[in-house]
Amino acid sequence: MRGHFRFSGSTGRRAELEAACRPSGRRACKMQAFRIWDVNQKTFYMRNNQLVAGYLQGANTKLEEKIDVVSTEPHAVFLGIHGGKLCLSCVPSGEDTKLLLEAVNITDLTKNKEWAKRFAFIRSDSGSTTSFESAACPGWFLCTAAEADRPVSLTNMPGAPVTITKFYFQQDT
Repeated sequence: MRGHFRFSGSTGRRAELEAACRPSGRRACKMQAFRIWDVNQKTFYMRNNQLVAGYLQGANTKLEEKIDVVSTEPHAVFLGIHGGKLCLSCVPSGEDTKLLLEAVNITDLTKNKEWAKRFAFIRSDSGSTTSFESAACPGWFLCTAAEADRPVSLTNMPGAPVTITKFYFQQDT
């Protein structure tokens, strides 16, 4: 099943997901910009108020959305765009889970653990690629469609051939 993007485990794993949303009182909230593209080389960009993944070439490369990241724990992050003013969130919807883009300041998310949980993702690095699992909806992963120019969404079947859950994630310099 896939969760559509719209604008607007074990006990140990569950503990890790819960810990992902704990605000860190030890350090200031620091936002960093990253480039993200899937293993098929599709980059993220906005089209008709939706975050989509596609092949941008020539003058269109300027449409690429940088991903704003705030780390809350070693492997937990909040993801946003537009200077951290629009943040990705995961919301259960029946038997599906939807990826939303919500107008909230990314640096404010560390102030309320329960409220912010839907915005948290567990970042898992494997070699040169990274995957992002929803902290609020365990088993649901950020994904792109195999087809270009489709909305970024969520899937609970990360190995399915129609979705891509592995991304290259590089700090923007």
